[in-house]
Amino acid sequence: MMQQETVPVPALSKKTEQPKECFLIQPKETKEDATKTRRRKKKKITDVLAKSEPKPGTPEDLQKLMKDYYSGSRSVIELEELNLPDSCFLKANDLTHSLSSYLKEICPKWVKLRKNHNEKKSVLMLMICSSAIRALELIRSVTAFRGDSKVIKLFAKHIKVQEQIKLLEKRVVHLGVGTPGRIKELIKQGGLNLNPLKFLVFDWNWRDQKLRRMMDIPEIRKEVFELLETGVLSLCKSESLKLGLF
Repeated sequence: MMQQETVPVPALSKKTEQPKECFLIQPKETKEDATKTRRRKKKKITDVLAKSEPKPGTPEDLQKLMKDYYSGSRSVIELEELNLPDSCFLKANDLTHSLSSYLKEICPKWVKLRKNHNEKKSVLMLMICSSAIRALELIRSVTAFRGDSKVIKLFAKHIKVQEQIKLLEKRVVHLGVGTPGRIKELIKQGGLNLNPLKFLVFDWNWRDQKLRRMMDIPEIRKEVFELLETGVLSLCKSESLKLGLF
């Protein structure tokens, strides 16, 4: 019988017998990571507003927002045409008023005005706010001011444009509360005539859960300025329409 050769197994060196330590190497920060970190550190509007004292809105605030919005697309002359006279602004809310007390102050002759109003497809006063939920809150809080006035909801949630047009055609309405987008659409479709309008009040100082005012929300701000251009600005300049900031 042939004797099987055995291959000698090499002895383990002392170095291999020693357990190796495992070090976690931190990956180098890339430019992209650094950018993300900087983005995360950027202050949100909620953080800024939470630390700032609430200040009542002023006519100058509206004028400045309008100029900033149109500065990239309008000439200097066109921007000047957007300026509204001080006489078209009503006294702004100083944050001490309820809605009813504010409206009573800016419109002390409301009862007489609404009794003389008999035009359909129009309102005497429009209140502009950021959402349907907020519109319902405003309608509830205006009870002490409205009296026997007829009020209409002018927002998109659960209500079709054609339904609102039929309501405006059917009866005389004194006060409309809603969002700028839906009001703009009603004007565009001929369902709402602005000529009899005497007061346009912005729900300016109210803040939502994220502490944003109506004009802090880009899409709402855009719709507000588009609404102003549907005839509101020209009525203000002719002094037949007054603007209020609640």
